Amino acid sequence: MSDNPLGVTRSESLLQRILDSDIYYSFSHSPITILSAVVTAIFFLSAAFAPWVAPHNPFDPATLDLLDAFTPPAWEADGTSKFLLGTDDQGRDILSTIIYGSRVSLIVGFSAVLFSVVLGVGLGLLAGYLGGWIDSIVMRLADVQLTIPAILVALMIDGVARILVPVHLRDVVAIYVLILAIGVSDWPRYARVTRGAALVERNKEYVSAARVIGVHPIKIMLRHVLPNVMGPVLVLATIGLALAIITEATLSFLGVGVPPTQPSLGTLIRIGNNFLFSGEWWITLFPSVALVILVLAVNLLGDWLRDALNPKLR
Repeated sequence: MSDNPLGVTRSESLLQRILDSDIYYSFSHSPITILSAVVTAIFFLSAAFAPWVAPHNPFDPATLDLLDAFTPPAWEADGTSKFLLGTDDQGRDILSTIIYGSRVSLIVGFSAVLFSVVLGVGLGLLAGYLGGWIDSIVMRLADVQLTIPAILVALMIDGVARILVPVHLRDVVAIYVLILAIGVSDWPRYARVTRGAALVERNKEYVSAARVIGVHPIKIMLRHVLPNVMGPVLVLATIGLALAIITEATLSFLGVGVPPTQPSLGTLIRIGNNFLFSGEWWITLFPSVALVILVLAVNLLGDWLRDALNPKLR
């Protein structure tokens, strides 16, 4: 019996191909990209394991003490090591609120991007592959929406949802409405990129061969065209994640985002902004810095991925 099972051999072969790939070479020789990946991973892992990583549960009323309110960071004169970055007006630990707030921001941002990708890529595939009146309708809708700032589209959708949803259900569906609002505002970018790539792919020989042997158009789009247009979409989605997080923070800062019981980084910044000029600067500063670092790290990863997948730069 062989000492190396087939599964192990295949795993080693796959790992070797990854290590020998141009993308891994580009990644391993870019210190900024490695640092960005590490920072992004820290945010994602901290958000995923927030109940175990955060020093306190800032949203459990039983653990809060108003006497701890406005405690400065640990290195200040009145600070304490119990609250490393200080507390807010309700006595909540700022570090813990950042970790829990990052979870909400990442969930909303990632879900909104996923919704945008599914909607935009689907419509872009139909428009680029089928053409005709479908192409005209989809692209005209995209052109009209692109003339309106995304934040205004998101505000409009959020406002309509507040009218249609009963008052007692608004906090329950707030996150879903926010995901829908951001997702709908971003789909035209993915649709335009996908349409352009699909227009190129549909005229290639492998697509013509699939048509000749009678493959259904839906199967051709999903099995042949879609995998070849996902490169640009993946790059756009990475950068779009940072934009979705900023949009969510903006909406939450304006008070139309997630409810106060599930605050995101934008909500924390809005709360801290009320005390900025009274001397409690840490309440808004640290969530703002966390948001900037997260968005910058994701943007740098998107820039690297764009260059790594560009054959002209290899």
